[in-house]
Amino acid sequence: MAEFDAKRIDDGQTDKRLSPEIEQEILRAIARIDYGSIEVVVHDGKVVQIECREKIRVVRDEPVLKNAIRQIRQPG
Repeated sequence: MAEFDAKRIDDGQTDKRLSPEIEQEILRAIARIDYGSIEVVVHDGKVVQIECREKIRVVRDEPVLKNAIRQIRQPG
C-alpha cells in the first residue's frame, strides 16, 4: 500500500494542509471500525463531512434460517 502523508498534500498547483482537528477526526473514524469505509466529503477545497460506514456480517447456519422462514410463512 502506498504511503500517504495526511498533513501535507501537494497536487502540483497548491500546497494544502489539513487542520490537526480534521486529521484527528479522520484517524478516530478509522480506529473505530473493524470493517467498512470512511468517506471524506470536500466542498470548495475544505473537509465538510466525514462519513463512516461499518459492515456487520451476520453468520447464520442454513437449517436455522430455513426454519425461521417456514415459521413466518405458516399461519399461526
